[in-house]
Amino acid sequence: MSADTRERPTDRLDRMRANFRVWRGQRPFWGGMLTLLAGLPIMYIPYQNLTLGSLTIRMSTTAGAGSLIIGVLLVVLGLTMWYQPHSRVFAGVAAILLALVSLVVSNFGAFLIGFLLGLIGGALGVSWAPGEPVRERDRKDDTDDTASPSDASASERDTDDLSVTGTASASASPTGADANHANGRHGAG
Repeated sequence: MSADTRERPTDRLDRMRANFRVWRGQRPFWGGMLTLLAGLPIMYIPYQNLTLGSLTIRMSTTAGAGSLIIGVLLVVLGLTMWYQPHSRVFAGVAAILLALVSLVVSNFGAFLIGFLLGLIGGALGVSWAPGEPVRERDRKDDTDDTASPSDASASERDTDDLSVTGTASASASPTGADANHANGRHGAG
């Protein structure tokens, strides 16, 4: 076997990066990442001991178990956003609510670090929407030579005519309702 027949590590690395980029684009990746990271300080800080010289300060609260449960749930919700992107709205809303509850239960949301990460991650999860597939018009650009000019002008008129007196839908359907009454604007006179 010669050196030329082996797969180069840079090619493999490039392929792995491209596959990860595609995977990341199909889900609310950053929302899941921030939600997952929000759970870590909320779980860890209430059980942490801070030592200043010979003085040990214990951070635990009476709701230490609650902090642990909130942190674990935030980690699970972050993973849910990654691996079940269709339930992103539920996971995002639940992450926002748990982040709000962590203010009371877990040392001000683990000193506001976990709270802010959970709030932003949940909002990113709720607001994320899957990308649109390639539009049919973009695919037909190569075969557009066979279309008649009247079809092209009608489609351009439908999408581009937003005049002061009406909307694009009013110009497309001359027998439809008057555009001034359909959108709430009334003509003077």
